[in-house]
This record gives sequence, structure tokens and C-alpha cells, in this order.
Amino acid sequence: MCGRFVSTTTPQDLVSLLGELRWDPAEALAPSWNVAPTDPVPAVLERVDRETGELLRQLRPLRWGLVPSWSKDPSGGARMINARSETVHVKPAFRKAFATRRCVVPADGYFEWREVPAEAGRKKYKQPYFLSTGSVMLMAGLYEFWRDPTRPEDDPAAWLATAAVITTDASDSAGRVHDRMPLTVAPDDLASWLAPDHTDSDELHQLLRRPADGALTVRAVPTTVNSVRNNGPQLLGPAPDPLGLAD
Repeated sequence: MCGRFVSTTTPQDLVSLLGELRWDPAEALAPSWNVAPTDPVPAVLERVDRETGELLRQLRPLRWGLVPSWSKDPSGGARMINARSETVHVKPAFRKAFATRRCVVPADGYFEWREVPAEAGRKKYKQPYFLSTGSVMLMAGLYEFWRDPTRPEDDPAAWLATAAVITTDASDSAGRVHDRMPLTVAPDDLASWLAPDHTDSDELHQLLRRPADGALTVRAVPTTVNSVRNNGPQLLGPAPDPLGLAD
């Protein structure tokens, strides 16, 4: 999976889909049609409230690009936007989060690119494609907390919350465009996936699903999405498909 996706689902939409959900309106993210690494992303997770001891399902913004708690600094987070499902339970950067800190990242769909060869009078370029299911994708993710050692532990600014999306080998229509794709969690499996005390690796892997069983809708979109500076619904507009990969 490449490093861009679309996220326009509102907290109210997620309540309709997932049931009770808490969030801070001041932290609500604006819709984005071009989410990129290090951007804040909406994540649904469950954590125990320190004051009441109650396990709460929350919607929180997390920075995309996981920074392990043991990192000396957060600079490597942009390189860890994805975690491979095949090794997520054993890789030092992800295994602790996979055991106890899992989340889902709602997305409308995601982008992948294929190179279009040069032709007479035209240089080669990368053609973007938008892959989606037609409904909200609850992309399986992990989250982690990193503390800036130069700041006091009780300083809120000392803490950085980050996330990664779990991926697998692409299949069916998604495999025409890219060899990897995000995994998702069905709403009925969400309670088991988010539960911090659910630590059985085999059982957790069983909860992961390819969106639409791998048969996503694929369509070419304008090359303006190639720049992270561009945003807006026009990025999902129709575009020529020079490679014939769209449905």
C-alpha cells in the first residue's frame, strides 16, 4: 500500500456505523482527500479511563507513521506508515503495539500509482488510481506513544501518539495496481480487535480481512493527487486510464 488515502467520514457517521463513541470536538479532523504520511489521521481505539477505570471506545487523531516507544527521536515515523501482517507480531517496532494497542483507521479508499512509459513527445509519469469498496473501510492499525525525553513526563507536549496501517499481499483487482493492500476489520469484530486484553496473536490475525475480499473498485484519477499540496474532492474526478487497469 502506498502512502495516501481519503478520509471524509465524520464522527457522527462512525457513531451510526459503530455505536457509542467518544471524541473531543476540538480534536475533530477536517475531511481530507489526500492524507499523507505524518498527517493526523482519525483512529478508533479503546483505552481505560484513568479516573473511572472504564474501558472507553474513542475517536482520536494520531500522527500517521508509527514511532516505537523506545525510539531515540520521532524522525523515523514517516517510514513506518505500514506494518506487514506477516511479521507484525514479531517485528520489534510493531509487536508490542500489536499485542495491546490496536485501532482502526476509517478511510473512503486509498491511492496507488503505476508508471506510464514514455512515448513520443511525452515523458514517463506516474498514473494514480483510487481503490475503494463503496463504503467506509475500517483499516486495521496499531498505535503507540512516544515521550520526548527532554520534557517532563507530566507535560502533555512531551507525548506523541502515532499509528501504522497493517497490510497484506494484494489480490484480485487491487493486485493489478500494487502488490500490497490494507487489511480491514469488520464492524462485528471490532470489539475483539480493539480489546487491550486480547493478546492471542493467532486469534487477532483471524480478525483481519481484505476489503471486499480483495475485489475493490479501481479507477484512474487526476495526476494532481500526486502532490500532497493538493486537496479536495476534485482529486477523485474522472481521468484517462492509459494502462487499462480501471474497472
